Amino acid sequence: MKKILAVFDGYHVSKSTLAYAEEVAYTTNTHLVGCFLDEYIYRSYSVPEVYKQYKKNPERVIKQLDEADNKKRDEAVRKFEQSCSKAKISFSVHRNKSIALQELKHESMFADLIIISGHETFNRFRQKPPTPFIKDLLADVQCPVLVVPDTYKPLDKITLLYDGTPSSIFAVKMFSYLFGDYNELPIEVFTVKSTHLDSLRLPDNKLMREFMKRHFSKAEYKVVKGDPEQQILGHLRNHKGNEMVVLGAYRRSELSRWFKASMADILMRELDTVLFIAHNK
Repeated sequence: MKKILAVFDGYHVSKSTLAYAEEVAYTTNTHLVGCFLDEYIYRSYSVPEVYKQYKKNPERVIKQLDEADNKKRDEAVRKFEQSCSKAKISFSVHRNKSIALQELKHESMFADLIIISGHETFNRFRQKPPTPFIKDLLADVQCPVLVVPDTYKPLDKITLLYDGTPSSIFAVKMFSYLFGDYNELPIEVFTVKSTHLDSLRLPDNKLMREFMKRHFSKAEYKVVKGDPEQQILGHLRNHKGNEMVVLGAYRRSELSRWFKASMADILMRELDTVLFIAHNK
Protein backbone atom coordinates (compact mmCIF):
# COMPACT_ATOMS: atom_id res chain seq x y z
CA MET A 1 0.00 0.00 0.00
CA LYS A 2 1.36 3.40 -1.01
CA LYS A 3 1.70 6.32 1.40
CA ILE A 4 0.43 9.83 0.64
CA LEU A 5 1.06 12.97 2.71
CA ALA A 6 -1.76 15.52 2.72
CA VAL A 7 -0.23 18.73 4.07
CA PHE A 8 -2.23 21.13 6.24
CA ASP A 9 -1.90 24.41 8.08
CA GLY A 10 -3.92 23.87 11.25
CA TYR A 11 -5.01 27.51 11.30
CA HIS A 12 -6.31 27.51 7.71
CA VAL A 13 -7.16 23.95 6.68
CA SER A 14 -7.46 23.61 2.90
CA LYS A 15 -10.74 21.88 2.11
CA SER A 16 -9.60 21.19 -1.44
CA THR A 17 -6.42 19.46 -0.23
CA LEU A 18 -8.53 17.16 1.94
CA ALA A 19 -11.03 16.47 -0.84
CA TYR A 20 -8.37 15.65 -3.44
CA ALA A 21 -6.41 13.57 -0.91
CA GLU A 22 -9.46 11.52 -0.01
CA GLU A 23 -10.32 10.98 -3.68
CA VAL A 24 -6.80 9.81 -4.52
CA ALA A 25 -6.51 7.63 -1.41
CA TYR A 26 -9.86 5.97 -2.05
CA THR A 27 -9.32 5.44 -5.79
CA THR A 28 -5.80 4.03 -5.42
CA ASN A 29 -6.35 2.19 -2.10
CA THR A 30 -3.60 4.25 -0.48
CA HIS A 31 -2.76 5.06 3.13
CA LEU A 32 -3.29 8.77 3.77
CA VAL A 33 -1.21 10.68 6.32
CA GLY A 34 -2.54 14.01 7.51
CA CYS A 35 0.67 16.02 7.90
CA PHE A 36 -0.05 19.00 10.16
CA LEU A 37 2.90 21.39 10.21
CA ASP A 38 2.39 22.95 13.65
CA GLU A 39 5.59 24.99 13.60
CA TYR A 40 6.21 26.22 17.14
CA ILE A 41 7.17 29.77 16.13
CA TYR A 42 4.17 30.18 13.80
CA ARG A 43 1.22 31.86 15.49
CA SER A 44 -2.08 33.05 14.08
CA TYR A 45 -1.43 36.52 15.53
CA SER A 46 1.39 39.07 15.69
CA VAL A 47 3.37 39.01 18.95
CA PRO A 48 4.76 42.57 18.43
CA GLU A 49 1.18 43.82 17.92
CA VAL A 50 0.13 42.24 21.22
CA TYR A 51 2.97 43.98 23.05
CA LYS A 52 2.03 47.23 21.33
CA GLN A 53 -1.67 46.95 22.15
CA TYR A 54 -1.51 45.39 25.63
CA LYS A 55 1.29 47.20 27.42
CA LYS A 56 0.23 46.32 30.97
CA ASN A 57 0.17 42.53 30.79
CA PRO A 58 0.99 41.25 27.28
CA GLU A 59 2.23 37.87 28.57
CA ARG A 60 -1.24 37.00 29.87
CA VAL A 61 -2.80 37.88 26.51
CA ILE A 62 -0.17 35.86 24.64
CA LYS A 63 -0.87 32.85 26.86
CA GLN A 64 -4.59 33.10 26.11
CA LEU A 65 -3.99 33.47 22.38
CA ASP A 66 -1.59 30.50 22.38
CA GLU A 67 -4.20 28.36 24.09
CA ALA A 68 -6.75 29.39 21.46
CA ASP A 69 -4.24 28.56 18.71
CA ASN A 70 -3.63 25.11 20.17
CA LYS A 71 -7.37 24.44 20.32
CA LYS A 72 -7.75 25.52 16.70
CA ARG A 73 -4.98 23.15 15.60
CA ASP A 74 -6.43 20.30 17.65
CA GLU A 75 -9.84 20.88 16.09
CA ALA A 76 -8.33 20.77 12.61
CA VAL A 77 -6.85 17.33 13.32
CA ARG A 78 -10.15 16.11 14.76
CA LYS A 79 -12.05 17.18 11.64
CA PHE A 80 -9.47 15.46 9.42
CA GLU A 81 -9.87 12.22 11.36
CA GLN A 82 -13.66 12.41 11.21
CA SER A 83 -13.65 13.09 7.47
CA CYS A 84 -11.28 10.20 6.70
CA SER A 85 -13.28 7.83 8.86
CA LYS A 86 -16.46 8.82 7.02
CA ALA A 87 -14.69 8.31 3.67
CA LYS A 88 -13.60 4.83 4.84
CA ILE A 89 -9.94 5.23 3.95
CA SER A 90 -6.81 4.14 5.81
CA PHE A 91 -5.25 7.14 7.55
CA SER A 92 -2.97 8.40 10.30
CA VAL A 93 -1.80 11.81 11.57
CA HIS A 94 1.63 13.39 11.92
CA ARG A 95 2.00 16.62 13.87
CA ASN A 96 5.36 18.27 13.29
CA LYS A 97 6.30 21.18 15.53
CA SER A 98 9.70 22.08 14.15
CA ILE A 99 10.43 24.28 11.11
CA ALA A 100 7.62 23.51 8.63
CA LEU A 101 9.62 23.41 5.40
CA GLN A 102 12.43 21.31 6.87
CA GLU A 103 9.98 18.86 8.42
CA LEU A 104 8.08 18.40 5.17
CA LYS A 105 11.21 17.91 3.08
CA HIS A 106 12.39 15.29 5.58
CA GLU A 107 9.05 13.45 5.53
CA SER A 108 9.06 13.48 1.74
CA MET A 109 11.92 10.95 1.80
CA PHE A 110 9.49 8.40 3.25
CA ALA A 111 6.41 9.20 1.14
CA ASP A 112 5.22 8.23 -2.32
CA LEU A 113 3.37 11.50 -2.92
CA ILE A 114 2.65 14.88 -1.29
CA ILE A 115 -0.67 16.65 -1.81
CA ILE A 116 -0.66 20.34 -0.95
CA SER A 117 -2.55 23.50 -1.89
CA GLY A 118 -0.67 25.85 -4.19
CA HIS A 119 -1.72 28.71 -1.88
CA GLU A 120 0.00 27.36 1.26
CA THR A 121 2.34 29.86 2.91
CA PHE A 122 2.59 28.68 6.55
CA ASN A 123 2.54 32.26 7.68
CA ARG A 124 -0.22 34.77 8.45
CA PHE A 125 -0.13 36.38 5.03
CA ARG A 126 -1.86 35.25 1.85
CA GLN A 127 0.39 35.13 -1.21
CA LYS A 128 -0.25 34.42 -4.87
CA PRO A 129 0.89 31.08 -6.31
CA PRO A 130 3.55 29.97 -6.59
CA THR A 131 4.20 30.98 -2.98
CA PRO A 132 7.78 31.02 -1.65
CA PHE A 133 6.93 27.99 0.51
CA ILE A 134 5.77 25.96 -2.49
CA LYS A 135 8.74 27.02 -4.63
CA ASP A 136 11.21 26.10 -1.88
CA LEU A 137 9.47 22.75 -1.36
CA LEU A 138 9.48 21.83 -5.04
CA ALA A 139 13.14 22.75 -5.39
CA ASP A 140 14.28 20.07 -2.95
CA VAL A 141 11.43 17.59 -2.36
CA GLN A 142 12.17 13.87 -2.43
CA CYS A 143 8.91 12.59 -3.93
CA PRO A 144 6.33 13.76 -6.48
CA VAL A 145 3.98 16.57 -5.45
CA LEU A 146 0.33 17.07 -6.34
CA VAL A 147 -0.31 20.82 -6.17
CA VAL A 148 -4.06 21.49 -5.97
CA PRO A 149 -6.14 24.66 -6.43
CA ASP A 150 -8.32 26.31 -3.80
CA THR A 151 -11.53 24.67 -5.02
CA TYR A 152 -12.08 20.93 -5.45
CA LYS A 153 -13.60 19.59 -8.66
CA PRO A 154 -13.59 15.91 -9.71
CA LEU A 155 -10.88 15.15 -12.26
CA ASP A 156 -12.09 14.47 -15.80
CA LYS A 157 -8.90 14.38 -17.88
CA ILE A 158 -5.13 13.83 -17.62
CA THR A 159 -2.64 15.81 -19.73
CA LEU A 160 0.96 14.58 -19.83
CA LEU A 161 3.44 17.28 -20.89
CA TYR A 162 6.18 15.43 -22.76
CA ASP A 163 9.19 16.91 -24.58
CA GLY A 164 11.57 13.95 -24.66
CA THR A 165 13.76 15.19 -21.80
CA PRO A 166 14.62 12.88 -18.87
CA SER A 167 12.59 15.03 -16.47
CA SER A 168 9.41 14.80 -18.55
CA ILE A 169 9.79 11.03 -18.98
CA PHE A 170 10.46 10.60 -15.28
CA ALA A 171 7.28 12.53 -14.43
CA VAL A 172 5.22 10.31 -16.74
CA LYS A 173 6.75 7.21 -15.15
CA MET A 174 6.03 8.36 -11.61
CA PHE A 175 2.49 9.27 -12.56
CA SER A 176 1.93 5.83 -14.09
CA TYR A 177 3.21 4.10 -10.95
CA LEU A 178 1.08 6.18 -8.59
CA PHE A 179 -2.05 6.81 -10.66
CA GLY A 180 -2.46 3.63 -12.67
CA ASP A 181 -6.01 3.38 -11.32
CA TYR A 182 -6.92 6.55 -13.25
CA ASN A 183 -6.57 4.86 -16.64
CA GLU A 184 -10.30 5.18 -17.34
CA LEU A 185 -9.99 8.95 -17.62
CA PRO A 186 -9.11 10.48 -21.01
CA ILE A 187 -5.31 10.80 -21.18
CA GLU A 188 -3.48 13.03 -23.63
CA VAL A 189 0.24 13.27 -24.31
CA PHE A 190 0.92 16.89 -25.33
CA THR A 191 4.20 17.84 -27.00
CA VAL A 192 5.48 21.18 -28.28
CA LYS A 193 8.21 21.34 -30.93
CA SER A 194 10.00 24.67 -30.61
CA THR A 195 11.33 24.99 -34.17
CA HIS A 196 9.52 24.92 -37.50
CA LEU A 197 12.10 22.47 -38.86
CA ASP A 198 10.94 19.74 -36.47
CA SER A 199 8.53 17.07 -37.64
CA LEU A 200 5.22 16.47 -35.89
CA ARG A 201 6.46 13.20 -34.42
CA LEU A 202 6.92 12.51 -30.73
CA PRO A 203 10.50 12.59 -29.49
CA ASP A 204 11.59 8.93 -29.34
CA ASN A 205 8.23 8.17 -30.91
CA LYS A 206 8.44 4.37 -30.94
CA LEU A 207 9.80 4.03 -27.40
CA MET A 208 7.32 6.51 -25.90
CA ARG A 209 4.31 4.92 -27.56
CA GLU A 210 5.52 1.48 -26.48
CA PHE A 211 5.78 2.67 -22.87
CA MET A 212 2.37 4.33 -22.94
CA LYS A 213 0.77 1.23 -24.47
CA ARG A 214 1.79 -0.78 -21.41
CA HIS A 215 0.48 1.79 -18.92
CA PHE A 216 -2.25 3.87 -20.59
CA SER A 217 -3.24 2.08 -23.76
CA LYS A 218 -6.05 4.50 -24.63
CA ALA A 219 -3.86 7.62 -24.53
CA GLU A 220 -4.12 10.11 -27.37
CA TYR A 221 -1.27 12.23 -28.72
CA LYS A 222 -1.04 15.83 -29.86
CA VAL A 223 2.11 17.49 -31.22
CA VAL A 224 2.22 21.19 -32.10
CA LYS A 225 4.88 23.71 -33.06
CA GLY A 226 5.65 27.06 -31.44
CA ASP A 227 6.72 28.61 -28.17
CA PRO A 228 6.25 25.96 -25.41
CA GLU A 229 4.89 28.38 -22.82
CA GLN A 230 2.35 29.94 -25.18
CA GLN A 231 1.29 26.64 -26.72
CA ILE A 232 0.87 24.85 -23.39
CA LEU A 233 -1.07 27.69 -21.75
CA GLY A 234 -3.30 28.10 -24.79
CA HIS A 235 -3.99 24.38 -24.99
CA LEU A 236 -4.84 24.02 -21.31
CA ARG A 237 -7.05 27.11 -21.24
CA ASN A 238 -9.21 25.62 -23.98
CA HIS A 239 -10.27 22.80 -21.67
CA LYS A 240 -13.23 23.85 -19.51
CA GLY A 241 -13.25 20.82 -17.21
CA ASN A 242 -10.82 19.90 -14.44
CA GLU A 243 -7.72 18.13 -15.64
CA MET A 244 -4.54 17.01 -13.96
CA VAL A 245 -1.39 18.21 -15.71
CA VAL A 246 1.70 16.02 -15.36
CA LEU A 247 5.13 17.60 -15.80
CA GLY A 248 8.75 17.44 -14.77
CA ALA A 249 10.12 20.56 -13.11
CA TYR A 250 12.81 22.23 -11.02
CA ARG A 251 15.62 20.27 -12.59
CA ARG A 252 17.82 23.34 -13.11
CA SER A 253 20.18 24.85 -10.58
CA GLU A 254 18.99 27.47 -8.09
CA LEU A 255 20.93 30.17 -9.97
CA SER A 256 19.24 29.19 -13.24
CA ARG A 257 15.79 29.49 -11.67
CA TRP A 258 16.49 33.15 -10.91
CA PHE A 259 16.64 33.88 -14.64
CA LYS A 260 14.02 31.55 -16.10
CA ALA A 261 10.84 30.42 -14.40
CA SER A 262 9.96 26.74 -14.31
CA MET A 263 6.94 25.69 -16.36
CA ALA A 264 5.41 24.62 -13.05
CA ASP A 265 5.72 28.21 -11.77
CA ILE A 266 4.04 29.53 -14.91
CA LEU A 267 1.15 27.08 -14.70
CA MET A 268 0.59 27.78 -11.00
CA ARG A 269 0.55 31.50 -11.71
CA GLU A 270 -1.64 31.43 -14.82
CA LEU A 271 -4.02 28.49 -14.31
CA ASP A 272 -6.25 27.09 -11.60
CA THR A 273 -5.64 23.40 -12.18
CA VAL A 274 -4.18 20.30 -10.53
CA LEU A 275 -0.46 19.78 -11.18
CA PHE A 276 1.44 16.52 -10.73
CA ILE A 277 5.09 17.58 -10.47
CA ALA A 278 8.07 15.22 -10.35
CA HIS A 279 11.71 15.75 -11.14
CA ASN A 280 14.80 13.58 -11.24
CA LYS A 281 18.08 14.95 -9.98
